[in-house]
Amino acid sequence: MRISRSSFHAVVMAGAISCAIGIAFRTTGAVEAPGSAAVTLPGGAPGIGFDDLRFAPSLGLILAPAGRSGFLDLVEPASGKVTSVPGFSETGTWDGGHDQGVTSADEGAGFLFATDRTSGDLAIVDPKSRRIASRTKLGGPPDYVRFVPATRELWVTSPDRERIEVFRLGKEGPPTAVSDGFVPIPGGPESLVIDAKRGRAYTHLWDGETDAIDLAGRKIVAKWKNGCRGSRGIALDEERGFLFTGCAEGKATVLSVTDGHEISTASSGNGVDIIDYDSAAKRLYFPGGKSATMAIFDVSAEGKLSLRRIVTTSAGSHCVAVAPNGTAYVCDPRKGRLLAFRETTSR
Repeated sequence: MRISRSSFHAVVMAGAISCAIGIAFRTTGAVEAPGSAAVTLPGGAPGIGFDDLRFAPSLGLILAPAGRSGFLDLVEPASGKVTSVPGFSETGTWDGGHDQGVTSADEGAGFLFATDRTSGDLAIVDPKSRRIASRTKLGGPPDYVRFVPATRELWVTSPDRERIEVFRLGKEGPPTAVSDGFVPIPGGPESLVIDAKRGRAYTHLWDGETDAIDLAGRKIVAKWKNGCRGSRGIALDEERGFLFTGCAEGKATVLSVTDGHEISTASSGNGVDIIDYDSAAKRLYFPGGKSATMAIFDVSAEGKLSLRRIVTTSAGSHCVAVAPNGTAYVCDPRKGRLLAFRETTSR
């Protein structure tokens, strides 16, 4: 029986936070626990149904779409300081899922882009003024938004419609997004990552397959088995050509983007969803929401996974984003905050 994204994220267990690695920093306004810091998000106390976390290189900030709170939160990795972009749909109570308000964000061309599931809008944000500059109606319920630099496009996944909607980004400032067609993804799409080097996008199907899509032609050019029973998270080592899959059942796989063959696998945790990869340190971050753990894997030059360590997070912590300073931010939906872990350079 296929489990929908809403049902998958609505399973939130009670638990306490205990962390297994030390960090040597304090975050502004943070509540510290042994081995970690917890970054409190504005209005997060009732809970936030996180569904996307992302580091924005040009801004040096973590993008945290904070769901029902009505904010797109921007977190400074060095200090933990939070600045919020208002104007998204706000709800006073959390429904236990991840379908309320702003749930996905990305950056590009000097702007931020975010999807609001409640209003059904794609918003373009001016990062200088921290205000929404324009809004465009989406053609279906959104999941992820990703910017494509080469074509100056925004790709928005819509699993309910089994397609990706493509928007052209205007060149006038502030720009507007104009819908410019769809890419059909039967059986998906789940997650999305852009491979600018090869002119491709990669997305999963729910039942263990990954599709490679030609960005210019907007068509599927390859289908690969990814080794999962339930495909969820996705990450890319663009330089070395490794595509990482997070399987819901707690399995990590590495595929070659050349031909899709499986290079390596490893297992840890359960309830895996959003994963992330540190391309500088060559590490894969792998949280499990049901197991309340996060595995950190080293990735060799050949693409082999080796377990570096496992840390304890919080029940329901199913998503992660990593900053270049080695700080991994893990979502804590029940408390509407982020747990921050600083990984060391040595074992």
